[in-house]
Amino acid sequence: MLAIAHNGNLSNGKMFEMVEYDGSPISAAWAERRARLEPLYEATQIKGDGETHPFLSPTDEFADFETWDVGNLDLSVPKTPEMLPHEYARSALKLGLSIEKSVGINPYKFGLIGSTDAHTGLPAIAEDNFFGKLPSVEPSAQRTERDMLAFGDLSYKATDTAASGYAAVWALENTRESIFDAMQRRETYATTGPRMMVRLFGGWEFTDDDAASRRPANVGYRKGVPMGGNLFPNAEAEAPTFLVGALKDPIGANLDRYQIIKGWLNADGALHEQVYDVAWSGDRVPGDDGKLPPVGNTVDVQSANFLNTIGATELVGVWKDPDFDPKEPAFYYGRVLEIPTPRWPAYDAKYFDVEVPEGTQMVLQERAYTSPIWYTPN
Repeated sequence: MLAIAHNGNLSNGKMFEMVEYDGSPISAAWAERRARLEPLYEATQIKGDGETHPFLSPTDEFADFETWDVGNLDLSVPKTPEMLPHEYARSALKLGLSIEKSVGINPYKFGLIGSTDAHTGLPAIAEDNFFGKLPSVEPSAQRTERDMLAFGDLSYKATDTAASGYAAVWALENTRESIFDAMQRRETYATTGPRMMVRLFGGWEFTDDDAASRRPANVGYRKGVPMGGNLFPNAEAEAPTFLVGALKDPIGANLDRYQIIKGWLNADGALHEQVYDVAWSGDRVPGDDGKLPPVGNTVDVQSANFLNTIGATELVGVWKDPDFDPKEPAFYYGRVLEIPTPRWPAYDAKYFDVEVPEGTQMVLQERAYTSPIWYTPN
């Protein structure tokens, strides 16, 4: 058996606490049980994205994506900044490194998936075919004016909801048993809607030539471990290397970039994170600040359309960690961004010929998140 929790962005800071459920200190037995029974986590869904939050990742220019932080499901407990580290996937992955340092086991060693949380029985979460979370916010000319949920003075508008997401599983065959095995070993990734194909392998000897293969998975499994796996110390290698690959959704948008997000615990017990651009479209060059220029924007909001005249159909590359310290535990996961496309309210406005409320977000960059690969020192 396994359990998959909803994303924790309305969990009152309780999804990834630093104590056990009864408030006692985390024990090795509790950490082992949670890691074993909860190998996956829902990083994105209709009630907002759960990868990270701009408050937690202020240097990440893509952190503020479908962010929900108006309140909690328990309205008696108001949302506070102190809750946020215990509600988002990236922060939880870092907290897990700290707990492992203390008790020897990481309870938050989970892979990533997406799901819908739709209560309509309709898995329709494409931006141009979004049927909403509840029957009250299925497509209509009035949808963009409605509340999706209201709690006293707090409300979530229908336009706050995200057309997300999907769970992708790398299974050996299309059977229940094989898919379940892949979920248990965390060989999964999440997408916010597009059906892009994403790979991540970690090892100690990937080279640029490996990225030229038309079958990167062959060399990936031979020389490394896939998403969800573990890297162990290698005294003969300078730093871990990662083979990344992504193919666009066949009927979707081109790709902007493939990033690797690293989190680590240093010798002083401080937690850190860094976002690295690994592969990207076009001939863009990172600036002096290390940031890659934006890919551009072809969206015409009025016609709810975009052009695939920018971006790439595939991204493949090999990246070597430039900041590796063999004494520091770390994790690495991939994030793939599409070029900007219309968000679902733009499609509603065009289809129903209505005006949407001022301030409604009309453009977004869809994305995918891979399960991490962990490095554990001796």
